[in-house]
Amino acid sequence: MSKDADRTIARLLVIDPATVPEEVGAPAPDRLIAGNPTLRTWNAEDDGQGLYAGLWEATPGEWRVAYDEWEFFHVISGVSELTEDGGETLRLEAGSVMVIRPGFRGRWKVVETTRKSYVIKV
Repeated sequence: MSKDADRTIARLLVIDPATVPEEVGAPAPDRLIAGNPTLRTWNAEDDGQGLYAGLWEATPGEWRVAYDEWEFFHVISGVSELTEDGGETLRLEAGSVMVIRPGFRGRWKVVETTRKSYVIKV
């Protein structure tokens, strides 16, 4: 393999929950609207400069969200609803792809356990 190929491979990030530590949590109590959701995250990238990438999974429940960062995500499985304050509800399901811009405020409701891949830039 050439040196160029080695550099290219070194710049790939494989996001595999079997090799990334799992973080388990829940929405902050003051943001919880309904249910008792469990949030699981496999953060495979943290460059120390505000860039994150990995997998996220949540069980059913609803909570308030506030984004001060950019987030690109792709829903892998499950069903969720995302509602911006004063806006319509958007149904998210396997195959949904979206970017949330800084300043978004609203509610995230997990209808069926949802898993997504994400890239976040603060």
